[in-house]
Amino acid sequence: MSTGFYTKMYRLFQPAVRRFYRMRVTGGEHEPPAGPLLICSNHLSNQDVVILAASVKRQVRFFAKAELFKVPLLGRLITALGAFPVKRGGGDVSAMKKTIEILKNGEAVGFYPQGHRRPGIHPRETALQHGLGMLAWRTNAAILPVAIYTKGFKLRPFKKTHVIIGKAIPFESLNMTAGNPEEYRRVTETVFTNIIGMIDNAENI
Repeated sequence: MSTGFYTKMYRLFQPAVRRFYRMRVTGGEHEPPAGPLLICSNHLSNQDVVILAASVKRQVRFFAKAELFKVPLLGRLITALGAFPVKRGGGDVSAMKKTIEILKNGEAVGFYPQGHRRPGIHPRETALQHGLGMLAWRTNAAILPVAIYTKGFKLRPFKKTHVIIGKAIPFESLNMTAGNPEEYRRVTETVFTNIIGMIDNAENI
């Protein structure tokens, strides 16, 4: 897809987003410049989409509620920005197929293993969904762990937000050989443990 519109919007709004959320981004050098990439983060708020997009250089493709695409103008805007629809209630096979297609095209996709927003709760206390491992297996995508940390785990404007970008994990390093649910679970839990470790370090700064 053409990224011209996204690039223009990024240049226009990225500095403002960073100021609005008082963002401190560390680890940007770990972002792979090309190739299929799953950008994996904890999930505090709907605003995480904006936070992640403003934290990395590459365009990040995201799931968005299917209902939003039916809203005049908004649907066209988020489509132009790279969003793609997912039906609420889980198990949207078409959305997963679209995600695999996007990754195989060498793009970056944002993914939240927690599945839903978990404001005010430490991520280590939340349950995980294991689609991350399945997507990596199907696409040979690298995984970029990202921690979003704010005090109290509630994202608010003008409140300090620390985004820590960890080292990318190449697909080969995941040691996946069977592509079964057990491996999917192991990969997801390993990556998320990494994210929690980065959050714990941020809390101590």
